[in-house]
Amino acid sequence: MRGKHKNIFLIGPMGAGKSSVGKYLAAQLDMDFFDTDEEIEKRTGVDIGWIFDVEGELGFCKREEAVVSELASLSNIILATGGGTILSPESRAILHNHGAVVYLEVSLRYQEARTINDSRRPLLRVQNRQEVLEKLQGERELLYEEIADFRVLTDKKNVRVVADEIIQWLAAE
Repeated sequence: MRGKHKNIFLIGPMGAGKSSVGKYLAAQLDMDFFDTDEEIEKRTGVDIGWIFDVEGELGFCKREEAVVSELASLSNIILATGGGTILSPESRAILHNHGAVVYLEVSLRYQEARTINDSRRPLLRVQNRQEVLEKLQGERELLYEEIADFRVLTDKKNVRVVADEIIQWLAAE
């Protein structure tokens, strides 16, 4: 991998499969894998929900910006970003300038199914989950599309199939 593709950044909404695909892809391409949420939890010693409760979404986003900036300066990595990472203009610019940005798309139907039993997602600890997912999609979809070098719809696909599509795209680049 060379030039712009020294790193691969996976963006997309929660439930798109960024962490699962990223781990598999890293193993296939012999790259290091990082997940922004895991890195934040490792560095703070607390889970994401606690950070949201204490610092709010803004506090979490500041931590996320710092992690993205630091990890993007590395080489030969795959980074699974949080669904809201692209809300930060700084993070969007960093991702765009330091690697290939792959947008893992997921329909609302599949996103709901994949996140239904996941209590670790602070933005979904509400009664109106479907409304929240629709609102987030409306706020973020154009930002994902704006910085994506490649897009993969993950509905009805397993991790291997999604990773293989990304590998084929990289080989053609």
